[in-house]
Amino acid sequence: MRWANQELGVEAETALPGLAKLNNLVRTVTTPEFDGIVFHEVLAKSALNHVSGASKIMPGAWTINPYRGCSHACAYCVHPETSVLMADGRQLPIWMVKVGDEVMGTEQVGAYRRYRKSRVLAKWDTRKRGYRVALADGTEVIASGDHRFLTERGWKFVTGSASGAGQRPHLTTNNKLTGFGRGRESPAGAAVKSDADLRIVSIEDLGEEMDMIDITTETGDFVANGVISHNCFARPTHRYLELNVGRDFDSQIIVKVNVAEVLQRELARPKWQEDKRPVALGTNTDPYQRAEGRYKLMPGIISALVDSRTPLSILTKGTLLRRDLPLLKEASAHAPVDLAMSIAIYDDELQQSVEPGTPRAKERLATVTAVRNAGLDCSVFMMPILPFLTDTAEHLDYALGLAKEAGASSVHHTALYLKPGVKEWFTFWLEREHPELVPKYAELYKTGSYAPKEYRRWLAARFVPLLRKHGLARGREDPATGGVASTPMRRRVLFEDGGGPAADAAGLAPEPTLF
Repeated sequence: MRWANQELGVEAETALPGLAKLNNLVRTVTTPEFDGIVFHEVLAKSALNHVSGASKIMPGAWTINPYRGCSHACAYCVHPETSVLMADGRQLPIWMVKVGDEVMGTEQVGAYRRYRKSRVLAKWDTRKRGYRVALADGTEVIASGDHRFLTERGWKFVTGSASGAGQRPHLTTNNKLTGFGRGRESPAGAAVKSDADLRIVSIEDLGEEMDMIDITTETGDFVANGVISHNCFARPTHRYLELNVGRDFDSQIIVKVNVAEVLQRELARPKWQEDKRPVALGTNTDPYQRAEGRYKLMPGIISALVDSRTPLSILTKGTLLRRDLPLLKEASAHAPVDLAMSIAIYDDELQQSVEPGTPRAKERLATVTAVRNAGLDCSVFMMPILPFLTDTAEHLDYALGLAKEAGASSVHHTALYLKPGVKEWFTFWLEREHPELVPKYAELYKTGSYAPKEYRRWLAARFVPLLRKHGLARGREDPATGGVASTPMRRRVLFEDGGGPAADAAGLAPEPTLF
């Protein structure tokens, strides 16, 4: 690879100003092989991170993230004079809002979105090209093209395109914003609904860069000029690196170049030695993303875990896992090692449409085979199953047959989970590629992020005879949430069927209906 070192301050478009103030930044790197991506090499202060009990993959475990990818965290911003609804009902220009203040945000409660108080976690300013969004009731908001507002069809950017590099959900004059409009207020706890005419009548490019300000709140949103405005959680999650500044975080990857050395010190602590817990890699960011081919951080991480006799698991989409199989084979003699390959879609055209840039199913299955040939178990995670796309009997039968042929030790599955943010992007993709399914998804996910329990039970029932047919260990969903159940380490059946009485049916479940 050709890696071009850059001096901080020289490439203003690629260097993050917050990093320049840190004493743990090594360098900022770009390369033609990763067009549009900037790598910021840092000296990590810590390596082990606790996974909260809410995790569906490894409840109560620890994880290591050698890379911090920020590709979903855009720099949103609005004009400094934009009014923000405070928690006490006042309207203040955003330039007057301070970190620690309480503003009015929103949260999803069942099928309804409601207003609630929300503390300001961060604030920053930047310069962006301005756009004026005008609504039918007279409301106007000036924001950057990267800012997102809540519409009747989910979160949408101010600008974008239907195809090409700028493809993303964006506002049009067919949209209606959500909020209460010009000169109105809503108390905390009230449902987000209004009779104000918030139809977009125009989106005007102001043709110049201007000062912009944004805030990050606990709820991830705030009320700007009477409409619900999105902000970014990425900056507070990077506060340990003081990266909550006014720059575009798109495609900025933090690389913890010394993560193995730091991990060795943490694992040597008496407290860790007394109570070793499994460490999972791949719960947040993929440890075998493409950059690992350059940085080679995983061999040091694996060695450190094995030297301390710490059980480890790896979940990845990356075929680069094959590089480390000799090391993982050696490690398995000293500590429990669990490996899993994420392969959700077995139709190449659909897979490249949903997951552009990732290895195809054939390449990932070959990695499963390589793991098995090395004498290690390897699970296949069929996650997520896409309703009406990859849940057909034909697709599942074909997929499970390939997984068995590749040597998969077991197969785990769960239905698509559409959390806020992801839902808008998936809906945008669905509108473009499968518009006929938009109404079905709207009905299926009308009450929240999870597919309804009836659908999940139906899916479990469909899997049972197919898993039996191919001689694979059966999987289950968490009946309470639809997420993956707790993953014990090593030489145990990781998942058992949880589909209820219907799961014992001899034949395949019928095609799903809308519940």
